[in-house]
Amino acid sequence: MIYAGILAGGKGTRMGLQDMPKQFLELGSKPILIHTIEKFILVKEINKIVIGVHPDWIIYTEDLIKKYLSPFIEKIVIAPGGSNRNDTITNIITKIKTEFSSNDDDIIITHDSVRPFVSLKTIKENIWLANNYDAIDTVVEAVDTIVESKDKESISNIPERQYLYLGQTPQTFKMSDFMSFYNALSENDKEILTDACKIFTINGKKVGLAKGDYSNIKITTITDLKIARSMIEDN
Repeated sequence: MIYAGILAGGKGTRMGLQDMPKQFLELGSKPILIHTIEKFILVKEINKIVIGVHPDWIIYTEDLIKKYLSPFIEKIVIAPGGSNRNDTITNIITKIKTEFSSNDDDIIITHDSVRPFVSLKTIKENIWLANNYDAIDTVVEAVDTIVESKDKESISNIPERQYLYLGQTPQTFKMSDFMSFYNALSENDKEILTDACKIFTINGKKVGLAKGDYSNIKITTITDLKIARSMIEDN
């Protein structure tokens, strides 16, 4: 089985809004979250879509799905989000294992709810590459020079750009592997290791690269939202 895990557990504090998480803001004629879910609905290989939502916003999310996605309601499940990204993934996987007859070979395609411009090609490439790698990370080549500063005051290193990529989502892996690796971490490591693919990497697993798009932006700030709205208007 192939599952999609949409990470919508955040409250959007960096957006500077107090009344509504960013994934529920309007983008064109519907909320950002709905745009994102629609992309995964179009991928027939995906059996179920599980959305990890902050507990305070579960009923609101259910109402949105009924309003915008009623023909696909049987394919969509809601799980409570966690205190951080990986906790939300854990809750989504726990929901899947509770409600469906999952096995060790089942994979999950995790994706930020606020990346509504992900392409179907990228999602399908994640699925295809999962046959050959332990995990998949979606990336784009770094077009700017990356400067490292360990003291935040002066340059400590400038890595060669040809070897550098910018991480996006989706990230794809077997659910059983993620749970084993994550549960083995100390509480301190769980706070530090916020990226799922890094958890696979430090466990010696082979993480493949799926080609992302520069248009696959993450809507995190007011400026991002303005850019996203202009992208919708141009389509």
